[in-house]
Amino acid sequence: MLSEVYDKHSNIMMRRPIVKKEVVDFMRNEQNQLSGSLKILQEFAAEYNVPIIPHETIVYFQMMLSLLKPKRILEIGTAIGFSSLLFAEICPDAEIITLERYEEMIKLAEPNFKKYDSRKQIKMLEGDAAEILPTLEGEKFDFIFMDSAKTQYIKFLPYLINNLSGDGLLVIDDVLQAGDIFRPLKGTPRRQHNILKALNKLFEVVYSDEKLQSSLVPLGDGILLIKCK
Repeated sequence: MLSEVYDKHSNIMMRRPIVKKEVVDFMRNEQNQLSGSLKILQEFAAEYNVPIIPHETIVYFQMMLSLLKPKRILEIGTAIGFSSLLFAEICPDAEIITLERYEEMIKLAEPNFKKYDSRKQIKMLEGDAAEILPTLEGEKFDFIFMDSAKTQYIKFLPYLINNLSGDGLLVIDDVLQAGDIFRPLKGTPRRQHNILKALNKLFEVVYSDEKLQSSLVPLGDGILLIKCK
């Protein structure tokens, strides 16, 4: 029953990694593994097909955030709260705001935060990010992670750029769709067309903006790093 509920939120592209399988297997199995509450949530996500970041991205964030030491973090897309709790573990002094609109995910995230957010770092805002982001105008974040509806990335981008602190970093997840963004629409499933169009527009806007510096990293289904020059 639970797997049926979560299946509509799953990212099928994570089963089609853009890096060779043996490289993905090595990154997921040989790098340091999680323990404690994060391991529990990681196993829950695997069992019930809940979309969370893969292990190679987890390890990358552990390194990146330990160097950046952000004080304020914004996340678009809470799901079960895994990433927020990961950020809290890496950055024990950070304030974390996470946005979620799906009621079934909110009902899962709330008890996870109550149980595992021991320092009370995380605040979840419930509702559509399209309505919440304008209310955050003027607020600055050192690290922003967007992992929500792919068709909305291009719409949320201007808000998030404005929310970045001077040296802030925006990370956008799942931008490659298993490489389908490079293929003609005619050869891809029709249900993916709006997503592919939106992601290609995202790259077009980011790469053409001289005020932005970006880097595409082939972890998971691709993460796009953006900062202001």
